[in-house]
Amino acid sequence: MPAKPRPHSPEDDLAFMRSIVEGGRPQLTLGVAYLAGGLLYGLQCLFHVGQSTGVIRWPDLANLAFVVLITGSFCAVLTWAVLKDRRDGMDAARGPMAGRALNAAFSASGMANLAVILIFGFGAARDGDFAIWLYYPAVIFALQAAAWYVAFSLKRKPWMLACSVGGWFTAVALGLLVRQPDWYLAVCTVALFALFALPGWIMVRDARAARTRG
Repeated sequence: MPAKPRPHSPEDDLAFMRSIVEGGRPQLTLGVAYLAGGLLYGLQCLFHVGQSTGVIRWPDLANLAFVVLITGSFCAVLTWAVLKDRRDGMDAARGPMAGRALNAAFSASGMANLAVILIFGFGAARDGDFAIWLYYPAVIFALQAAAWYVAFSLKRKPWMLACSVGGWFTAVALGLLVRQPDWYLAVCTVALFALFALPGWIMVRDARAARTRG
């Protein structure tokens, strides 16, 4: 005779509800993307600060190579994280509803980012005004602020609310500073380390801790 299914205990129900609230085991990919993006592009901003202050005086080809290296490094790290998540069975399409909703929020923000790149990139090239392109990071931080607010609404973690508020103020500041490059670079540099690299480190730490417990 087939074995009778084990009845759910109160502990099972509690564990299930907790998994819904917490969103399951955090994914490594999102944390790595934020950590790597914040560190690498923060480093690139520091590089441009050095250029604007005269500390860095490289040939044009070397400058281009550095920028390409930053983007190439980010893509390589992100690819590694995606493959590791898949190898470890961390599928974003599965898992508790809160986790899937959180992934959807950041994925939607990424899709909007691509549209913003095309809009401001085309506008800057057409009008020959680089300042138009500088509005792009401001919009990106605004979109990230919205995504972090969704994350806070789902998980109620104060640091997520801080990322949302910080992203909102960064977006406004960058939008007002597009004609003041030194201040613009300073704000962007700090924001990349504080609102991308730091949250990324927190997510990577939580992901590794969850996988160790699992």
